Amino acid sequence: MIKVSVMYPNSSNATFDIDYYCDIHMPMAQGLLGNSVKGSNVDYGLGGGVPGEMAPFIAIGHLLFDSIDSFQNAFAPHAEKIMGDIPNYTNTQPQIQISEIKL
Repeated sequence: MIKVSVMYPNSSNATFDIDYYCDIHMPMAQGLLGNSVKGSNVDYGLGGGVPGEMAPFIAIGHLLFDSIDSFQNAFAPHAEKIMGDIPNYTNTQPQIQISEIKL
């Protein structure tokens, strides 16, 4: 099982519409990716490791897949539509990490 994490860096001028992301973007992406998505969740940053410190990421979206191949095969045909929606909810450039779930 792998996890695709889409991490949105936080800054003093970062904007992020969490309602749009949770109510419109993620359901749209999951619908396009179909049954290859095995699970998902969204984290919304509240703070960093030091009291009062800004969270390093304003939000992180996670999608679970059986394998990298299943993710790539599902994502490739819809990449333009999914990535093209980003300006509708944030002014940041996401960072993407693919991880193998070990525990």
